[in-house]
Amino acid sequence: MKVLIVGFGSIARKHVNALSELEQDLSVYALRSSTDFEPISGVESITSTEQIPDDIEFIVVSNPSNKHFETIESLAQLGKNMFIEKPSIHRLDGANALINRVKEYDIKTYVACNLRFLDCLKFLKQQISLNQIGRINEVNIYAGSYLPDWRPNQDFKNTYSALSELGGGVHLDLIHEIDYTYWMFGIPNQQRLLHTSNSSLEIQSTTYANYLYQYQQFCVNVVLNYYRRPAKRSIEIITENAVIEVDLLKNCVKSNGAILFESDQKIIDTYKSQMKFFLKHHKTKDYKFDNSLENSIEVIKMCLND
Repeated sequence: MKVLIVGFGSIARKHVNALSELEQDLSVYALRSSTDFEPISGVESITSTEQIPDDIEFIVVSNPSNKHFETIESLAQLGKNMFIEKPSIHRLDGANALINRVKEYDIKTYVACNLRFLDCLKFLKQQISLNQIGRINEVNIYAGSYLPDWRPNQDFKNTYSALSELGGGVHLDLIHEIDYTYWMFGIPNQQRLLHTSNSSLEIQSTTYANYLYQYQQFCVNVVLNYYRRPAKRSIEIITENAVIEVDLLKNCVKSNGAILFESDQKIIDTYKSQMKFFLKHHKTKDYKFDNSLENSIEVIKMCLND
């Protein structure tokens, strides 16, 4: 299997590691943005689209998010399916034209939001779908961590996360929380948002984001930030009979303080589960994804629209 990777940062390496564990006969081609790069063991680096083999199976788009739009647009002419790292795009301007271009070349797209494969969230979604937790009155979602700890060997102020022109900002980096809100509850009837960048980190990009999504019977409040120590990633669902607490970092679910579900799965394991899911659908040509590029635009609207 030949696969093209666009961009080769830390997320791309996770996708390649997952592919390597799942596919024995794997050839990876990395399309690099310049000729000044370190050689990568087991990966053939190329610098021009003319060097892309004709028989690649699919494309992994994992360059900085501000480059996704032009990457998808320019590589669509290859007619290859695309596995796109979240966020799919970082702006809504031109989104419909991009979707039409992908459709023009009959390209199937899959937007990678690996937390959909985290056991506690899969359990929670199942419980909600089966109406096992009762009437929901309120949902509070929180994701906060300390940006300087994300890449300890780099000056965080020079990373893409700190620079909005590169597609940085906590609302895009932690779009997982918005994605699984959409995945579990759908499109809200109304929404409000607040983005600020006036934290002690003193960076240009959004360091705090607050969303209020109104559904027919309840509201979902989402808080995201770059400055919390220690990290916290949680969901609280207040129902008519119980308080459901989900700790994503511990991969467990509690109801009124009692453990309802727990798993020893690590978040890194979700990358392999995600790639296995994609490969299965790619090989069988069963493209009934609920997180295509077109689906993901609804998440981007929830992220950016007020």
